[in-house]
Amino acid sequence: MKNVTITLDEKTAAWVRVAAAREDLSVSRYIAGMLEKRMRDSRDYANAMRRFLDRQPAHLDRTRSKRPTRDELHERADLR
Repeated sequence: MKNVTITLDEKTAAWVRVAAAREDLSVSRYIAGMLEKRMRDSRDYANAMRRFLDRQPAHLDRTRSKRPTRDELHERADLR
């Protein structure tokens, strides 16, 4: 673990103390948790975007013999 010193204005410091106390955490643990979540969310988003962009668009997919029908495009089996 690394120690980091941050500077907060009084209003922000008071808010973070109350928020940490509500979750029964120290301010340090509370801020560390917030940053870890932010980092995880950012990584998850980047991975999802990479997977999406790596997919070949259907109109370029040579394995498909024809374009999808309107019914195939608007299929909502989970709503039936």
